[in-house]
Amino acid sequence: MKYLFATCLLLVSIVASAQKKSSLKWVKLFNGKDLKDWKVKIKDHPLNENFGNTFRVENGVMQVRYDQYDDFKEQYGHIFYKKKFSAYLLVIEYRFVGNQVKGGPGWATRNSGAMLHCQSPESMFLDQDFPISMEDQLLGGNGKDERSTCNLCTPGTNVFLKGKLFTPHCVNSSSKTYHGDQWVRAEALVLGDSIIKQIVNTDTVMVYGKPQYDGNDRWVKKAGLEGGKLIKEGFISLQSESHPCEFRKVELFDLQPYINNPKKLEAILQKLSARKS
Repeated sequence: MKYLFATCLLLVSIVASAQKKSSLKWVKLFNGKDLKDWKVKIKDHPLNENFGNTFRVENGVMQVRYDQYDDFKEQYGHIFYKKKFSAYLLVIEYRFVGNQVKGGPGWATRNSGAMLHCQSPESMFLDQDFPISMEDQLLGGNGKDERSTCNLCTPGTNVFLKGKLFTPHCVNSSSKTYHGDQWVRAEALVLGDSIIKQIVNTDTVMVYGKPQYDGNDRWVKKAGLEGGKLIKEGFISLQSESHPCEFRKVELFDLQPYINNPKKLEAILQKLSARKS
C-alpha cells in the first residue's frame, strides 16, 4: 500500500512539473471558455462594444457571427489579445461555416485573418476599418476554384519580399485550397522585425521580413507614425469580415527569451517542428 501511495505521489509530481514547464512556454490565448483576455474593436463602434454579439464563445469555440446584423455596412471587426508579443510561434485552427451576411463584399466571402504586430486597439480611430499590421489572411475555397490561404495583406505597412520592398496591398501564398467547413491549421513564425513565416499545416507558404510602417497610408499619417520605421512587436488580433467563422485553437509559443541566443533559438524551433510532424 505504501508503495502504491509513493508511486501516486511521484506521478502527481511529474504531471505537475510537466504542466508547470509547459505553462512557461505555451500561452493559450483563447481559453475555450470566454473572451475575458480579449478586446473588441468594430468599425464605427467604440472600443469593447461587441456590436451584434459578433464575437462569442459556444461549445468551446470562438465564433464570429452576424445573426444580429441587418446589413454588414462595412463594420469590419477585430478582437485583440490583451498583450503585445515580439518573437513567437502562433498556432490557429480555423474554419468557415454558413453564409456571408447581407452587404458583405464579394472578396470577403470565406475571408478572415490573423493580424500580426498590430497597433493597440485603443489607438484605432472610431471609423478605422483595419488595424495597422501584417495580415496572415485566412481564406476558404468556394468548392470549385483555386484559392490559397495564409496570403499576406499589409494594412498600413510594407515588408521586404524576395529581397525587395513590397508595397502592394496583398500577395498570394503557395498554399493549396481548403474547401468546405474543414478545420485548417495555420501558423505564423514571427521573429521581431526580421523574419516572418506563414505556415499551413507543415508547409511554409509565405516568407517576408523587415515589417515597417507605410508612410503613405492615411491611418499611419493620422496616428503620427514614422514611415519606414521597422515594427518589432505588437498585438495579435482576429478578424470579422462578414463571413461566419470559428476558431477552436489560438495559442502561442513565446520565443522572446531565446531571440538573442541563435543556437538555443534554432534548437527550440527544431523541437517545435518535430512536435508538429
